[in-house]
Amino acid sequence: MIHETPPSGEEQQRQVVRVQMPDRKPVVTIILVAITVGVFILQHLLLMATGIDFIGLFGKKVNEAIMQGQVWRLLTPALLHGGILHLVMNMYALFIIGSRLERFYGPKRFLLLYVLSAFAGNVFSFVFTPAPSLGASTAIFGIFAAEGILIYQNRRLFGQMRTRQAITNLALILTMNLAFGFIASVMIDNMGHIGGLLGGIFFAWKAGPILKLVGAPPYFSVADSRERKDVLAASLVVFIGFIIIALIPFLKT
Repeated sequence: MIHETPPSGEEQQRQVVRVQMPDRKPVVTIILVAITVGVFILQHLLLMATGIDFIGLFGKKVNEAIMQGQVWRLLTPALLHGGILHLVMNMYALFIIGSRLERFYGPKRFLLLYVLSAFAGNVFSFVFTPAPSLGASTAIFGIFAAEGILIYQNRRLFGQMRTRQAITNLALILTMNLAFGFIASVMIDNMGHIGGLLGGIFFAWKAGPILKLVGAPPYFSVADSRERKDVLAASLVVFIGFIIIALIPFLKT
């Protein structure tokens, strides 16, 4: 990345400095893709061998089953997909966005973001959508949102023009996906997408990286000034908040 900083003085000339961005390998992203693909393969091998979709039966979001106490279904749908195209589209998005985001978040915090977004999305789906559902898009909408928050909160570092372009592109992609979901509402669980989006926004706003420059000109690197207590607090707020939302159907009975 190139960061331009005007030095003090009357000349106000621009000095070009080089900023070294984090170069972590996207280990968690790759593991999540591998696990999800592995579950898909196992699911369909069992289906071919027995004629019964055991993993789908016990893993997808089914409201009646959750009401009976099968609360793991608020997480496991993120590992399941209805077909090869569904899987490929979600895993492609996860790999592209996750590879960019994980290098700033680090593996543990990125995994927290992914799991909490999946949980938030499935909770919203459980509360607001009666139909069964499955897919990693709940979590993917959360990491989409987190990337937007990362860019916005660090706009001074990324530059105003690049920030506007990136935020506009992300907003356009999310709006198009949500609009398509409402148009094809029979096939797409838009409430799950909205829940994942909200979970990602809430977590990223209080737990996402706040970057600062370290080093000396003309060579800088970035460091994260976000404290661990902030990450823990954000995790608890999102988790407890969506647990309370998940209790709504139980209170109605």
